[in-house]
Amino acid sequence: MNEQLLQYIWQFQYFNARSLTTTEGTPVQVLNVGMLNRNQGPDFEHARIRIGNTLWAGSVELHLKTSDWDRHCHQHDRNYRKVILHVVYEDDQAVPAAALPVVELKTLISRNLLNRYEQLCNARSFIPCEKLIAAVPQITLNVWKSRLVAERLIRKGAVVEDYLETNHLHWEESFWWLLAKNFGLPVNADAFEALAKSIPLKLLTRHKKQIQQLEALLLGQAGLLNGTFEDPYPVMLQREYRFLQRKYTLRPVVHSVHFLRMRPGSFPTVRLAQLAAVIASSAHLFSRIIEEESLENVRRWFKAEANDFWHYHYTLDGQSALKIKSIGPYMIDSIIINTIAPLLFAYGNMYDRHALKEKAIRWLEETPPEKNSITRGFERLGLMSRSAMDSQAFIELKSRYCDQRKCLYCSVGNYLLKREK
Repeated sequence: MNEQLLQYIWQFQYFNARSLTTTEGTPVQVLNVGMLNRNQGPDFEHARIRIGNTLWAGSVELHLKTSDWDRHCHQHDRNYRKVILHVVYEDDQAVPAAALPVVELKTLISRNLLNRYEQLCNARSFIPCEKLIAAVPQITLNVWKSRLVAERLIRKGAVVEDYLETNHLHWEESFWWLLAKNFGLPVNADAFEALAKSIPLKLLTRHKKQIQQLEALLLGQAGLLNGTFEDPYPVMLQREYRFLQRKYTLRPVVHSVHFLRMRPGSFPTVRLAQLAAVIASSAHLFSRIIEEESLENVRRWFKAEANDFWHYHYTLDGQSALKIKSIGPYMIDSIIINTIAPLLFAYGNMYDRHALKEKAIRWLEETPPEKNSITRGFERLGLMSRSAMDSQAFIELKSRYCDQRKCLYCSVGNYLLKREK
């Protein structure tokens, strides 16, 4: 037993309420459990409790033991003056603390609930409930997945809010920053984000008709045009960058980009060349995304192809066999999942445009699911990802609930805990 579980049991009244009395034998009827307080003060506020023939309104404080009241020095804290009931798991005090009525729940809680909670907490499997989750109704899972996706989009939107605070609500600039970060993949995300922030979008737009200048700006700011080159193309890029750097007083980013343990097609040089191609072939992307209803049209906007030089190169040094460096479907899926959907949802949230939030989720439903260790783990349990909405929900579930043992806050955990069998 811990205080989180005790709060959960009180909040949802998962105990034998018909036998509820104070430790002195006075009948207790819970008319309103109150609102869970996540700030300083009693655990539940605005409760309504009938004790004997008297109706009380105020706060309820929960502890594992009655003596915790004194141990936590609540008797000296003004925040606890409105407490009308002290709910404890175990009453270990002959005289109630501060003359408050005390309710002990120890003998009123289902042993099945406690055993199941202990089983979930101690499980060392892929997810705590992997042996029980098959019993959860599909409708419970579907509703929970929808909420998980919304939670994930809101959480990702926090990054967008930070961007907007920095760039004074410039949504196109924020889109460019998040898009660049996504192109960096996990390994180079921070470096690509810093790079994007180092080059104003209006500056890139000014040079969008010259793909070589765009490449020079991106590669130069990433520190990839330092040193000596033999091939005339990187020599030209180096010359262009030095001119543009002086003209616009640009400072290269301090983050290093990494090539180790990456497939050549994902090298930062290739990704930056593809990013330059996207900039060269588009304008006001985020504004267009807001107005667009067809995800297929959006996909076409990102089917960009890097400059000819890159078809024979993965880096600025050394030639390779011909390989067209176009942005593939998996990368476009990643852009939809990690850039477009979060920004759309954040925009809809900020300006109360529910249709945009629905569109963000609908586009996730129209996007193929991600394939990774988490989605494969759920597949082994019979929980298939049929779209990116499913895979995003499972990733959120695993990382934010299962791994942190937050079963009490999970709809699956709630269903399993309150189940009689």
